[in-house]
Amino acid sequence: MSEQKKRCTFAENLKSVQKAFMINRALLRIKIIQILYSFYKGDGKSLPLAEKELFHSIERTYDLYFHLLQLSVEITNYAAQRIDSRRNKLRPTAEDMNPNTRFIDNAFIRQLATNIQFNEYMTNQKLSWVNDSEIVKSLYEKVIASDFYSDYMNAETVDYAADKDIWRKIYKKILLQSEDLDSSIEDQSIYWVDDIELVISFIIKTIKRFDLSNGIAQPLLPMFKDEEDAEFARKLLRGVITNNEKYRELIDQHTRNWEIDRIAYMDILIMQVAISELMDFPTIPVNVTFNEYIEIAKNYSTEKSGTFVNGVLDNIVNLLKKDNKLIKVVMFSKD
Repeated sequence: MSEQKKRCTFAENLKSVQKAFMINRALLRIKIIQILYSFYKGDGKSLPLAEKELFHSIERTYDLYFHLLQLSVEITNYAAQRIDSRRNKLRPTAEDMNPNTRFIDNAFIRQLATNIQFNEYMTNQKLSWVNDSEIVKSLYEKVIASDFYSDYMNAETVDYAADKDIWRKIYKKILLQSEDLDSSIEDQSIYWVDDIELVISFIIKTIKRFDLSNGIAQPLLPMFKDEEDAEFARKLLRGVITNNEKYRELIDQHTRNWEIDRIAYMDILIMQVAISELMDFPTIPVNVTFNEYIEIAKNYSTEKSGTFVNGVLDNIVNLLKKDNKLIKVVMFSKD
């Protein structure tokens, strides 16, 4: 197949994943809160710089998606090196000379390792595990010690579905649970802190979508669904920063029975972003915004933050509706 024909096939296949994308609005909300936290705590505040930092952070999360996909190829390559080393021993055993190669012959890994989009991105971004060989070795050892690896290697026959399934299990049961991998990822980039769980969930979805018939043209997830989501991020960030004092005053009005110093700073920030979304995005239903930011408060602030944020936002929404300042358009939400 010619290079031009390969790329045409890739473009055609890409249309089949338009509804699947790496960066969703749930992640965008979290990224915005993280950027705003640094923005208000740091010096040299500037809206253009904050916006640049937001999209840089998003791009780094997309890097992590490819970097963790690459880990499956690296673990497989390490397994192949182990087999070669045993074959080249001074006195190899019969088992050394005739090993079970099912794991290194995995059809899903072969397809990923030759994938057009994957290799172009890895080359352009210069992502590599070359300086983290110990974590690759450690993860491989955990893989071969697992029951599902043993079942896979000893099964009478395996097919493409089984080849994909074992890697879904490896990501879910080993990589996602590995504290060593967490530490390695955090050491490699400050932008990857807290991202690994979400990114692995997208990798598992990616594996599920792989189709052997697509060959090297199998599409991976694009960064954004469309420009509308990128614009959502820009507008939301700008709205919070531009209306910071107004939204902070609105929050203060509804927390007067609380000592302001005892309210978690993250709660205040989460509510500011929520208010900005309520005010600036008339097509996003109130309940969608509530659910998103209550969940963020539960995961990123204090134990009681979800209930607190829910109560304050509810009071603010009632006031805004009473003053006819909250306008919502009834239509199908894209969230």
